[in-house]
Amino acid sequence: MHWWAVKVGRPGLLAVLMFLSVIPGGVMLGCSHEGLEAPHFARGCTHLHRRLKRGWIWKQLFVPEEDPTPRVIGQIRSDSDRGESSIKYILSGEGAGEVFQIDEHSGEIRTLKSLDREEKAFYVLQAQAINRWTNEPEEPQSEFIIKVQDINDNPPQFQNEPYVSSIPEMSPIGTTVARVTATDADDPMFGNNAKLIYSLLQGEPYFSVEPKTGIIETSMPNMDREAREQYLVVVQVKDMLGLSGGYSASTTVTVSLTDVNDNGPTFQHHLYTFIVPENAAVGTTVGRIMAEDADVGVNAKMTYTLNEDLEGSSTFTITTDPVTQEGVVVLAQPLDYETKRRYVMAAEAVNDHIDTRFLSLDDFTDRTTLKIIVQDVDEPPVFLSPFYEWKVPENAAVGTVLGSVSARDTDGVSNTIRYAFDKRSDNTKAFRIDPNNGTITVVRTLDRETADWHNVTVEAKETSQNRLSSSVLAFIKVLDINDNVPGLARDYQPYICEGTQAGEVIQLLSAIDADDPVEGHHFYFSMVPDRNINPNFTIRDNQDNTAETLARRSTFPRKARSQYLLPVVVTDSGTPALSSTSTLTITVCTCQPQGHCPTGGVEALALSMGVSMQTLLGLLVCLLTLTADVVEREHFHLSSFGAVSSTADCVETPAEAAGGAGCEGDGAGAA
Repeated sequence: MHWWAVKVGRPGLLAVLMFLSVIPGGVMLGCSHEGLEAPHFARGCTHLHRRLKRGWIWKQLFVPEEDPTPRVIGQIRSDSDRGESSIKYILSGEGAGEVFQIDEHSGEIRTLKSLDREEKAFYVLQAQAINRWTNEPEEPQSEFIIKVQDINDNPPQFQNEPYVSSIPEMSPIGTTVARVTATDADDPMFGNNAKLIYSLLQGEPYFSVEPKTGIIETSMPNMDREAREQYLVVVQVKDMLGLSGGYSASTTVTVSLTDVNDNGPTFQHHLYTFIVPENAAVGTTVGRIMAEDADVGVNAKMTYTLNEDLEGSSTFTITTDPVTQEGVVVLAQPLDYETKRRYVMAAEAVNDHIDTRFLSLDDFTDRTTLKIIVQDVDEPPVFLSPFYEWKVPENAAVGTVLGSVSARDTDGVSNTIRYAFDKRSDNTKAFRIDPNNGTITVVRTLDRETADWHNVTVEAKETSQNRLSSSVLAFIKVLDINDNVPGLARDYQPYICEGTQAGEVIQLLSAIDADDPVEGHHFYFSMVPDRNINPNFTIRDNQDNTAETLARRSTFPRKARSQYLLPVVVTDSGTPALSSTSTLTITVCTCQPQGHCPTGGVEALALSMGVSMQTLLGLLVCLLTLTADVVEREHFHLSSFGAVSSTADCVETPAEAAGGAGCEGDGAGAA
């Protein structure tokens, strides 16, 4: 413990600062002063009687972390302090009162609890000397720093775990595998507490680690994936540069060897023999061959080829199964036992991806021999075509010939063949087939609008003892002719407002036709030819299969006339052209200002029935009244099954009474 007295500018005032700095192995002493260079201030420390500039500058104080013992770390004192407790010392700033405490009488600063540098590395505080009697400062407030000194209390920790890496097999020595990184929460600027060094606990002699950087490299050449695919490398990190007494941690790096093409395909047999029946269909798999390759992935992919015998018939092909890498031998052309009974050919397997760093070109290829024996079978008739298709117009006459099917017996002894329809496919009975020559004719009238396609199955059967048979599909398309008249697309119920002006559109019309012309439909709209021009309405053809009905004049009073009939002629574009005439009933309506009929279709319905709206509503009221009366009577006479009659009153409006459209009769008759 050393005392350092610094005189300030006012006579009779002396500030004394005591530093107690503890470091490993001894005590660190020091002092500093505002406005003095380091060498001058050092001299000032040795000559304490020298008068210095007023003001305090505090040098850093050091406190070892994790020290549970409270201790004095410094002292402030004024030269006016005569031991009479006239001076009060105050400490403020970071940790004042919680971490650090000052004796207000003596000025001693002490710690209150254990400190953790990793939680807070330093504290900035301020000190004051106050006269107890005048409450005036004896010294100006001064700021100083207390730094927490590190001890090795944190182990190193690996980051970014787990570590997984891969390198190609056969990599040279020194190939970088991965880099492991560890951190230490201790102070890297103090001693060796946070200075780390790496080493291997497991993985030698295949790998090594650079002690300072943590970079893992290969230390053995030509590591073969086919011999061993994965390695577990355990890396240890120590602080204190690996000296005893430090902390350590370890991590595992999973290193996988990726494949390179260092193996070629190899057939396990020199000869493969297969048997295939002569009636096998084209595309039938004859057999599979396999060339083994110790590599994986793209390096194990291979292509198979066939070198057939001298005839070069290309009867068979070979493809590579993408999943199993087997060579699949497939029948490419029909077989005939009577023509050829055996095939001998060479098969070759070649790697798709060749890497000459490891093998020569010839090592990526292997060969074997295939022998394929054709087996004789009694075959059914064979149709000359895989399917048949004909077209016939729907107005074709009965007896029209569509075409013929033909089949032959491919066996050595040719048998007679008979033809017939499969009864399950000939539902319409519209066609007939000649059993001897396979000619198909029309026997019933056709209608495209009923059925535009007929799909029938034709059977060819031998007359021999085995009676082998085969079948083929025949597709018959019925072609359209113009045999249906066009018509309006729906039942239009147009209405016209009383105030309609000339030229206004009343209704947009469209048409339909059951026929299906190749060039598509084209309809023409017109009015019925007449010597007199319709003074009320006209039709405008839009030339897009629609037409518009237009008002020819303005104002249509409903009192004068409530309905108009407008015949419309629709003509198609067929040959010959067909047409039909439909009559539109146009109802006059008292419309709202926006142009809408106020009661919509109800008023149109009433007008179409020849009655007024009031009359229709009166009838509905009568009907509802009668229904309610019947329900009530049934409720009170559940045991009676006699007839129930009721009457209902109906109130006529003056207009209905004048027009004779009011209620007549009574009871159900009125309804």
